[in-house]
Amino acid sequence: MNLYSNKQKWKIALLVLALLTVGASLFVSNQIVTRVGEREKERAQQWADAIRKKIELVRLTNNTFNSLRAKEREKMALWVEATEEAAKKSPLDEDYSNSFPLRITQNNTDIPVIAVDNDGYVSANRNLDFDTSDIRTLHPKATKRELMDHFDDSLLILAEDWKKKNPSFTVEVFDDFYITYCYDDSQIIDSLENVRDSLIDSFNRELIDNEGLVPVLLINAQTREIIGTNIPEARNAKIARSSVTSELNDTPIIIDFKNGEKNLLYHGDSPELRQLKYFPFIQFTVIGLFAFIGYLIFSTFRKAEQNQVWAGMAKETAHQLGTPLSSLMAWIQYLETQDADPMITTEMQKDVNRLEKVTDRFSKIGSGAKLDSEDVAQTVRNVMTYLKPRISDKVEITIEADDPQIVDHNASLIEWVVENIAKNAVDAMEGVGKLHVSTNSEENWVHIDIKDNGKGIPPNQIKTIFHPGFSTKKRGWGLGLSLVRRIVKEYHKGKVFVLESQLNVGTTFRISLPK
Repeated sequence: MNLYSNKQKWKIALLVLALLTVGASLFVSNQIVTRVGEREKERAQQWADAIRKKIELVRLTNNTFNSLRAKEREKMALWVEATEEAAKKSPLDEDYSNSFPLRITQNNTDIPVIAVDNDGYVSANRNLDFDTSDIRTLHPKATKRELMDHFDDSLLILAEDWKKKNPSFTVEVFDDFYITYCYDDSQIIDSLENVRDSLIDSFNRELIDNEGLVPVLLINAQTREIIGTNIPEARNAKIARSSVTSELNDTPIIIDFKNGEKNLLYHGDSPELRQLKYFPFIQFTVIGLFAFIGYLIFSTFRKAEQNQVWAGMAKETAHQLGTPLSSLMAWIQYLETQDADPMITTEMQKDVNRLEKVTDRFSKIGSGAKLDSEDVAQTVRNVMTYLKPRISDKVEITIEADDPQIVDHNASLIEWVVENIAKNAVDAMEGVGKLHVSTNSEENWVHIDIKDNGKGIPPNQIKTIFHPGFSTKKRGWGLGLSLVRRIVKEYHKGKVFVLESQLNVGTTFRISLPK
């Protein structure tokens, strides 16, 4: 009967079932993560389409600005020509009529104009969005003349800025007297530019402020210049670094504007998706931790229950043996009074003494063993002397336990341990072989070695032979070596283990007791 083998089969079956469950759960979780990742990729593609449409709208707006600026330049050229024509006409001329040029100049109600003569003085201005009252707020104590000087200086500075933006017109009004007309965009263009800029700013704010969006990085394909991103470490950079793009997907979305300009949109997994990838492992770690703690708790209770069962069985066995032992002792005494063969009563007395020792062993297991400081080598000699005539005479027994080894131990229980291992060794040799028992000491330990030349123990069974229920015998209960380990480990705080074993060569058991 091999209870341990059945227990191992159940453990393996449960482990396989648990692994299959974990694998199935991980597979389902990975499928969910994959689908969520595909959804996020679709969102990134939709976002890229939105970028394309917005930038196309900006480009269309810029084209509109260019058209408006061209028309305003034509209008400005006509206005300058009309101004020049009106300036050249004299009321004394016979064909004097400046009503048409004046109408043209008066129709200019939206284009800001500053006229500067060749001496650097402002000769006229039109459609400005500020006047001397605005200058007054900056120079409240200035005189009227000083105020006009500040105003003219401001117009000259503004005229120079307008020259850089829009080409100016220079007209010869009189001989060697020129006037340069500088102009700026009309209020209509300024309003449209503000709308365009607000559109771009809102796009950038939406991209940068939206931390929950899929991480994206929009760069120029040629210059690698960052156009927009919501990745914190890339916000203050001008050029995309490889360390940033390496954290995103390898294949970017190409945004082609059909005008020779291409942008690349890199995107990655959102923080939620990255967390979701690790969630199954975290989940199983937590579940495994709870299972491990639960196992420790139940294992502690189970061991405590086993200890109570061991103690209860030992006490009950000692109690049950007590009654027949008393009866046997009475019968021996009766036989001695009846002049029976002395050899019979002597042998019976030996068996009774043996039964008393067994009863004493069980009673000590049930109630706790008292350890005495005695020579453990003598204890080994005693038990081997008892075993010699009771095992096969084809087994050669040698004992090497001459030097006194003083150790705190219970002689009765240690004899039981040595006896159990020795009997197992004889069974392993099938009643024929050599059995060598020796004692030796180290700094803090005393060792009892029991060596046989039997069939040996397979390597995969060395760690399991001391478990309850493990047995290589068809009718064995697998409790002998388990009881050995319990006596050595729990009662004597020692160790018992297989020192060495080779198949078809033999096995050496070592019992180590602390000094």
